[in-house]
Amino acid sequence: MLADTAGRPGWVREAAGDPTGGRRWVCPHRRPRRGRAGRHIAQLRHFGQDEAAVVVPRELLVNWGPKEMERVPELVDRETFRRLFETFEHTAWRLETRRGYASDRQDPDYQAFLATGSSTWDPNEPWFINIRRQTDASKQVGRVRIADNPPTTEQLFLLDYARHNAAVGEDIRYLWRQDADRAGLPAEDFWIFDSRLVALLHFDDDDNLLNIELITEPAGVVRYSIVRDAAMHHAVSYDQFAAQVATTE
Repeated sequence: MLADTAGRPGWVREAAGDPTGGRRWVCPHRRPRRGRAGRHIAQLRHFGQDEAAVVVPRELLVNWGPKEMERVPELVDRETFRRLFETFEHTAWRLETRRGYASDRQDPDYQAFLATGSSTWDPNEPWFINIRRQTDASKQVGRVRIADNPPTTEQLFLLDYARHNAAVGEDIRYLWRQDADRAGLPAEDFWIFDSRLVALLHFDDDDNLLNIELITEPAGVVRYSIVRDAAMHHAVSYDQFAAQVATTE
C-alpha cells in the first residue's frame, strides 16, 4: 500500500494485492459506517479508469500498513502530459529556469528570430488553439521565466515570443536570475495543474527533455505551490521586463 498521492488526507491508495491489476482507494474509519463512509466515497474525485474505493477499519491500517516507504518516481509519456493541458479545471502554471531549450533551437520560429530579430508564429498550431480554448473558458494559464543578465539568445527569443503566448491568454512574467536566487526559487522546470498535480520536467546537459515525472503527494505539491507563489510575487510582466532588458543593452 502506498500513501495517498492525490491530496486526500486520511486516504490510502492500495497498489499491491489487487488481483484485477487496478488500484483501490481505502477510506480508514474506526468502524465501518455505511452512511458516513458512503458520503466520503461519493466526494472522491479524479479516479483513474481502473480505480475504485473501499472502506476498512482504521486499526487495520495502523497495525498492518507500511511503516516506511521509498518513493518511486511516476514517469508519464508525452501524450499523457499533453492531455493535462486539455483536462485541467482551473489553472496551469509553469516555472522555466534553464538558459535555453533544445526544442526551441530546433524550431523554425527560432531560426526566423536569429535571421530577423523578430519571431514568427502560427496561431493555428494545436498548442495555441487549445490554450485559447482554455482561457476563453476563464481558466488561467501562466508562466514565470527566469532570465540571466545579460539574457542568452534563447532567452531573448522567448522574451520576443511571449507576445504570441499572451495573444491567446497566457500570463507571461519574468524574473532576473539573481532575484530568483534571493527568493530561494529552485533550478527546476515544472508545470503545476489545479494546485494538485505537478509535472516535473527533467532535462539533460544539452537541454533535451528526458522525461516527465508526475508528483501528486500533498507535501510535494505544496512545495511547488509555494515556489509558484514566490515566483509570481517577485516577477514582472513580459513587456515590463523587455523594457528593463532594453536599458541594459
